[in-house]
Amino acid sequence: MKKLISYRAAATKIKDGMTVMVGGFLGHGAPDTLIDELVRTGVKDLTLIVNDSGYPDKGCGKLVSNHRVKKLIVSHIGTNPDSGKKMNSGEMDIEFSPQGTLAERIRCGGAGLGGVLTPVGLGTVIEEGKEVIRVEGKDYLLEKPIKADVAIIRASISDEWGNLIYKGTMKNFNPLMAMAAETVIAEADEIVPTGSLSPEAVHTPHIFVDFIIQH
Repeated sequence: MKKLISYRAAATKIKDGMTVMVGGFLGHGAPDTLIDELVRTGVKDLTLIVNDSGYPDKGCGKLVSNHRVKKLIVSHIGTNPDSGKKMNSGEMDIEFSPQGTLAERIRCGGAGLGGVLTPVGLGTVIEEGKEVIRVEGKDYLLEKPIKADVAIIRASISDEWGNLIYKGTMKNFNPLMAMAAETVIAEADEIVPTGSLSPEAVHTPHIFVDFIIQH
């Protein structure tokens, strides 16, 4: 299957009401070209699984601020004032998950695990509605795995098969999300011929990647 497609063709893979993981940390490592196209197409009622809600004009925050999102599963929203306004007005539902817990829940989804036990959130609103499991005299919250219909991620380098390399902090949530969605679209800063990447340098193997677009 040819994986390299246009950003417009990639955007058609995301439909109204889908659950979408979006890579990035405060916009760094976010698939900006694809996000801009999704804003243009008018896709709506998305559930986003993201580390943060970015800024109104950067990263996944553009989807929030342009009324494309009905729910966020997120660790913090403080950098995008539109997120708080939409939460308070009832326009957008927000499920908060501590950052490390969110990463582990995504990892569990990709690895086929039943969840992760963590003491983080005990005795707080995070505990509400969750199962508490006692192990060797200590209580833990059972945090269940999460998956998505589509993950849109950003890589520094991709070959034509979709083997991905992330440079520096570009890595953030991208490798975890590449394992936890039915369809994975990778936006790459640079696309190189297959066989030109050293295998031990690859962070995300091509088997996880369905489509590639050029940033």
